[in-house]
Amino acid sequence: MDQDLHCTAEKELLEAVSRITTFSTASPSDVEQNQPKAEISCQVRKENPEKDDLQDSNASLSPNSSMTTKELQEYWRNEKRQCRQVKLLFEIPSTRVVEHHLSKYVMYKIIILQTGSFDSNKSVIERRYSDFEKLHRNLLEEFSEEMEDVTFPKKTLTGNFTEEIINERKLAFKDYLRLLYSMKYIRRSKKFIDFLTRPELQEAYGCLRGGQYTKALEILLEVIGLQERLTRGNPVSVVPTLCAIVVCHKDLENPASAFEYGEKALSRLHMHTSHRYYIPLLETMITLAYELGKDFLSLQEKLEEWKTKKDPIRVFTLKELAVQEYVH
Repeated sequence: MDQDLHCTAEKELLEAVSRITTFSTASPSDVEQNQPKAEISCQVRKENPEKDDLQDSNASLSPNSSMTTKELQEYWRNEKRQCRQVKLLFEIPSTRVVEHHLSKYVMYKIIILQTGSFDSNKSVIERRYSDFEKLHRNLLEEFSEEMEDVTFPKKTLTGNFTEEIINERKLAFKDYLRLLYSMKYIRRSKKFIDFLTRPELQEAYGCLRGGQYTKALEILLEVIGLQERLTRGNPVSVVPTLCAIVVCHKDLENPASAFEYGEKALSRLHMHTSHRYYIPLLETMITLAYELGKDFLSLQEKLEEWKTKKDPIRVFTLKELAVQEYVH
């Protein structure tokens, strides 16, 4: 009996060694096929490159000799962030019933956080049933094939405000968001990102236009983290928000903070000097650098270099550009 057990154990050990040897000598492509397909934003995309984010190709940066040390450091920080495995979790822990004199609806509290490490910058937003319904209609128009098997919680004729129905929808909407996020083309789509960020951005820019810079800044600082998580493959897309933060800090007489966020925005535009925010941002950064006693000559050189290559055109100030965002 003992001999049989010994032979069995020896056989299992040999099989395990064989598996390890096979794995270690497998080609990279064999390993990739056997591994779970974790989504990594810096991964080379091979499938359907025409449909795959056109934004990504427009947003890619590459280091070159004209970058300053700070710009190179910021570039590599961005690269490292983009190469990390990125996965967001959606939780809907609570709801609240809102009543106006002519309407009544349920607001669902959505918490969005990144997995893999402690996420101190979790995002919290609120959406109502009609917001989810609008998202679903919009996605069906653009992604009918991908949305074919996605179910959406139906409205009921009665009982929409019972605890049972509200709890059922909480779970259904959580699963709905997780399923949408699991589909690459959908989670990178403007419609999905707008659903998660646009209401807050509209409120922030409305405050900015009204001169409520403290309130605008508070909202923008909350939403920028979520925007960056959602658009890792397209860092240029967060430039307007970063520049709005610069405007708020500048008007609140916080030049050091304004300069800090301006550097972040400028690093994303290094290879996109034709971007509408590039020159207004550069001019603002020159002013801030001079005020803070920092090196403004290198920024001035970039501005002069741009002017020699481009025909003279009317350039808006950074604030003039910012107040035009989310007008409609």
